[in-house]
Amino acid sequence: MNTMLQSVPFAVVLLLIGFVFLVKGADAFVEGSSSIAKHFHVPSLIIGMTIVAMGTSLPETAVSVTASIAGSNALAVSNAVGSNIFNLMVVIGVCAVLTPVAVQKGTLKIDIPFSVVCALLLLVLGHDQMMLTRVNGLILIVLFVFFILYMIRSAQRSMNNEDTEFAAEATEMKVMSVPKSLIFIVIGIAGITLGSDWVVDGAKTIASAFGISENLIGLTIVAFGTSLPELMTSIVAARKNEVDMALGNAVGSNIFNILMVLGIASALSPISFIRENIIDIIILVGFSFIVWLMAWTKHRLDKLEGLTMILLYAGYVVYICIR
Repeated sequence: MNTMLQSVPFAVVLLLIGFVFLVKGADAFVEGSSSIAKHFHVPSLIIGMTIVAMGTSLPETAVSVTASIAGSNALAVSNAVGSNIFNLMVVIGVCAVLTPVAVQKGTLKIDIPFSVVCALLLLVLGHDQMMLTRVNGLILIVLFVFFILYMIRSAQRSMNNEDTEFAAEATEMKVMSVPKSLIFIVIGIAGITLGSDWVVDGAKTIASAFGISENLIGLTIVAFGTSLPELMTSIVAARKNEVDMALGNAVGSNIFNILMVLGIASALSPISFIRENIIDIIILVGFSFIVWLMAWTKHRLDKLEGLTMILLYAGYVVYICIR
């Protein structure tokens, strides 16, 4: 046990470096891929709706896929579900505390309901055999492809709404030479691969050293680390009073986390579910409904609602720590 505890500081360092590699690797991969796409004259709209939008979920994807292949099923599921709860309650909650968050019509009528449907589908698929099979994974991936196509069609129809924010981001990206773009892609893949390995290894070591479950580590530390880019981006946007798209982006990221992250992870290696996973998905559905109701009242989220969301998340963390 002493040897195990001595390895904890190393595991923490490994975890932190892993997070840095994940985030920077995802950035490099997105820049390189976007640049290559521009060389082939792919419209910025398509690049934004695919490469740039998926870039925010690359850390979660890498960690869940790595954990699934390594047999750390609890970590694979809890990372995705934990990130969704964190994105919804903390990222948006912090934004609302800093400045009121306007809620777009599309987010209210389509994005939030669809994110709830995705969470309920995950609940049904997971509860059916207490695992996500390869077939389940393929179902989620097919739905993800349809969602991407829907996003592109929506953005084409309304070129000035939240749907085109990722496209604007893609437009602003500088076009690099093909060799440099390929180097960025390779560096990005290497960073994501190494980072995810280190995050999973560090999380497993910390969990076993302190006798806590991988599920708890995944729901807290790992979920926080992989959601850090969204949190920092939202805080910067809030300070600049540019949070109109904050809720839409968080909900979109949550849809990606279920359909893309768990879809790819389970298609590559079936993921077993535990009872806590089912409870956490039910809580995610409940939180989604609460935020949806808050957003409907005034079509915006203000400071009081933001504080409520953060307090609900704090209560959830206390619950998962003592259960």
